[in-house]
Amino acid sequence: MIIYNVTIKVNHSIAAAWLTWLKDEHIPDVTGTGCFNHATILHLIEADDEEGMTYAVQYHAESKGLYNRYIEIFADEIRKKGIEKWGNQFIAYRTVMQVVN
Repeated sequence: MIIYNVTIKVNHSIAAAWLTWLKDEHIPDVTGTGCFNHATILHLIEADDEEGMTYAVQYHAESKGLYNRYIEIFADEIRKKGIEKWGNQFIAYRTVMQVVN
């Protein structure tokens, strides 16, 4: 199992609307590629929220090959949609992890 973790700091001014968009549009777009079987949204509770709320979204893929497929075919277009909608009101960091147990 591969977890594609995206940690996002979102400006307070868009946080509520962004979270709705994340749930209703972005995550369905990502999971709709068939590369991930589900996603979990987390709010980081020990993060410095002075400049914005911090969330992590963990997308679960059955294999590294499916994750690679997402990156090679779908990621650029899906990321572009988020930037077009929200501009520089958020920043995202991405990591890839493998489940050990």
